[in-house]
Amino acid sequence: MSEIANSAAPLPKKKKKKSFQRIFNSDNFQGYLFMIPTLIGLPLFCIYPLVTSLYCAFCDWDGINAPVWKGIKNFRWILVKDPVFKQSLVRTLEYALINVPIMLILGLALAVLLSKKVRGIKIFRVLYYLPTIIPGVATLVLWQFMFKSDVGLLNGLLRQIGLQPVGWLTDEKVVLFSLSIIRWWTVGGAMMVFLSGLQSVPGDLYEAADLDGAGGWQKFRHITIPVISPILSLQLITGLIGGLQAFNEASIMTGGGPNNASRFINYDIYLTAFNSSKYGRACAEAWILFIIIAILTVIVFKSTDAYVYYENE
Repeated sequence: MSEIANSAAPLPKKKKKKSFQRIFNSDNFQGYLFMIPTLIGLPLFCIYPLVTSLYCAFCDWDGINAPVWKGIKNFRWILVKDPVFKQSLVRTLEYALINVPIMLILGLALAVLLSKKVRGIKIFRVLYYLPTIIPGVATLVLWQFMFKSDVGLLNGLLRQIGLQPVGWLTDEKVVLFSLSIIRWWTVGGAMMVFLSGLQSVPGDLYEAADLDGAGGWQKFRHITIPVISPILSLQLITGLIGGLQAFNEASIMTGGGPNNASRFINYDIYLTAFNSSKYGRACAEAWILFIIIAILTVIVFKSTDAYVYYENE
């Protein structure tokens, strides 16, 4: 028996995969490969500039020579002595307060109208969404022509019906309203977000409400609004941040005028840095804007418990 066992051919050994190939095929290794751009880009393009700008906010820096540490000098100047920044802050807050609620109302109203199942409704959805995909600079140039006092389309229409022309971009009392019209024209983005939320509302809730004899307004108030309240909260936060970061409108259309009536904080930061070469002070203004946005965002988040409904709670 031992001879027979010894004479039997040895079983072939399984070839082990190369260690590199085994590591390469592992899920962890492939996941790390996809993370490399972020692991490199986040510290290089986000964290490093953030820390550098914070340091420069406490320095005098002209963008050429080395920054010179000055403590809170820049912040003291901005918050105490600089009248332009205070005016910019007020104008920016006014602009945000004008646009955020109107964009929410318009977006939700359009979404409700365009959620109806009627023939050709997709065409109207595309038409309302088209202004959103037009490049922002092209949109502003188009509206700048329409707002011109002498040859503008809007004043031409006013003259045709016997009304006086309006200084859309030259009147301090009107310029914020004029710039707000442009933002309202691009309400299609908010409309599409609300539309997706409306289509996710369970239909059985409306059926149960119909059995109880609820009307259209009651169903909208007690079913639609609570279900899409997380989307409302998201739109409120993103709209508030976008309004406080307004820049292109002032830069392209008004140059911050008339009489600094549209000189938003972001545009003031740009002028302070690139026109006055006071990069340290511009960094300080940017950090003040960041703190304002962070505080308002936290307030909105803290208040969501009062009006946001989550189905799993």
